[in-house]
Amino acid sequence: MQVRHGVAVGLGSVASIQRGVSAALAAPVERARQFVQQQKAQYVDETSWDEGEQQKWLWVNVTRDVTVFHLLSGRRAADAQEVINQSARGIITTDRYRSYSWLPARRRQICWAHLARDFQAIVDRGGESAEIGQALLKQVKEIFALWHQMRDGNLTRARLQSALRPVRRQITELLEAGSQVAHQKTRHTCQKILQVEQCLWTFVRAEGVEPTNHSAERGLRRAVRWRRKSFGTQSAEGSQCVERVLTAVTTLRQQGRDVLAYLTAACRNVLVNEEVSGLIPDTS
Repeated sequence: MQVRHGVAVGLGSVASIQRGVSAALAAPVERARQFVQQQKAQYVDETSWDEGEQQKWLWVNVTRDVTVFHLLSGRRAADAQEVINQSARGIITTDRYRSYSWLPARRRQICWAHLARDFQAIVDRGGESAEIGQALLKQVKEIFALWHQMRDGNLTRARLQSALRPVRRQITELLEAGSQVAHQKTRHTCQKILQVEQCLWTFVRAEGVEPTNHSAERGLRRAVRWRRKSFGTQSAEGSQCVERVLTAVTTLRQQGRDVLAYLTAACRNVLVNEEVSGLIPDTS
């Protein structure tokens, strides 16, 4: 028995409270999942999560107003298709991991921050790889400079598109050159990026789409801190509680709403058999 805030609580009571909160969040979280899959811009990522002796994967789908978490058995294409609606039209920003390769090019934006790390790895190999990597990083710097100008209202989208045309040509030429160098890893990286080249530039034509996956990475930080403190979960029921609570807390903070007030009201409404208010913002 432990005392918290003047109230004596046993371990069994903690588990019971967790089950109650999870049950109260079931309906609003399910509606939030359907909502994010229909949004124009989505940012998706995943990280490992231990459930007892099993390794699972915690997926996140971040949109402007709502963030949803899924704890799934793997990080395969089939798992990605649970997180991403295959028939919707939204644009999905991801890294280059193969589980997203089923996405049509028109629906995918590959994260330029990840690409910059790939190019730095090319630089670190030295020799002709370093020359190509440094030239690629120079072009990445130009991309972000132009993007920030447009984001801050100092450049129109039409001007951004025009200014990026020579950058796109230069990057293509550098990747083609990199695919011919002696270093096998550099060749392989450049060849793989060329295969998804069209997905590098979706943000240029699509309004509301960012060139990086920072939103998804930020979304996972709270989950990673939880994982480090708790060492994961011990059951499927516990994992379900985690994905629901993370979805609610992250979304509520995203919207500037009071987390404790929402959770208290949700549990109270369940007890009196009333509908729990949603996590989707009212845009009316």
